[in-house]
Amino acid sequence: MEAGNHTTVAQFLLLAFSDDPKWQPLLFGLFLSMYLVTVLGNLLIILAVSSDSHLHTPMYFFLSNLSLADICFSSTTVPKMLVNIQTQNKDISYIECLTQVYFLNTFAGVDNFLLAVMAYDRFVAICHPLNYIVIMNAQLCVLLVLLSWIILFLLSLINILLMKQLTFAIGTEIPHLFCELAEVLKVSSSDSLMNNIFLYVATALFGGVPVAGILFSYSQIASSLLRMSSTERMYKAFSTCGSHFCVVSLFYGTGFGVYLSSAVTLSTQSSTVASVMYTVVTPMLNPFIYSLRNNEVKGAMARLFSRAGSCHSWIIDFRTM
Repeated sequence: MEAGNHTTVAQFLLLAFSDDPKWQPLLFGLFLSMYLVTVLGNLLIILAVSSDSHLHTPMYFFLSNLSLADICFSSTTVPKMLVNIQTQNKDISYIECLTQVYFLNTFAGVDNFLLAVMAYDRFVAICHPLNYIVIMNAQLCVLLVLLSWIILFLLSLINILLMKQLTFAIGTEIPHLFCELAEVLKVSSSDSLMNNIFLYVATALFGGVPVAGILFSYSQIASSLLRMSSTERMYKAFSTCGSHFCVVSLFYGTGFGVYLSSAVTLSTQSSTVASVMYTVVTPMLNPFIYSLRNNEVKGAMARLFSRAGSCHSWIIDFRTM
């Protein structure tokens, strides 16, 4: 069959997995464990924030949305990876591939926007504490989150509509763990110039603006910290943005590693490791960073487990009556 526009029936091959059967159980167990930890950890953050009135603040509202985006981000790729490992089948249909591209772009972009919004929140809290409640009001917080989701859903949709114009050969091989936009464009059998132009412009605009916002916020925070005369106040102010700074460093560090490895090196193994760090490890570590470094989150989780334990004891007592 000739290579052509067979996009309605095309099957892509994901070639980043090891072909050695002895590694399959280890890979399956590793990815399954990390995925379960990711979902459980981020779900606990969402439950703790929603159930504890002490955490009904802008910072934790943004954190719960970040946790939701992380769950969705990992769920876009890991379940399909697990199925492929378990069945030793590297196929992914054209529709599944487009779906992965769409949601990967959406949730990665939402993460990017939310991290910028959280940086702005910390900037207002530290640099304008007296006006914090007025500036970061409930309406603004909801609006910022909604805009983040809506903009990225629409942006990803444009990417998909542009991809629908491309043609792919039957059995096209993608040397990656999943369908990532840049990798899919590389294996197209038609001209993808417009797709690449839109990708670069969108990345520069909707990726560069949040990064610039984060850098500006932290520059102002650092300047404000240096002007503080009290060491105790300085430490308290720094502790409020320490967790966010760690998450930002992890997110952009691994994200930069993915694109650097794909652009500079031809090694599929290097690109695979970077992709795992970006799509699996980072969402898994975020709840630990926030819970281990934040006494308020630890306290909320302790109260959540306490209520769950009390409820469990009450059910057992009720059944024994």
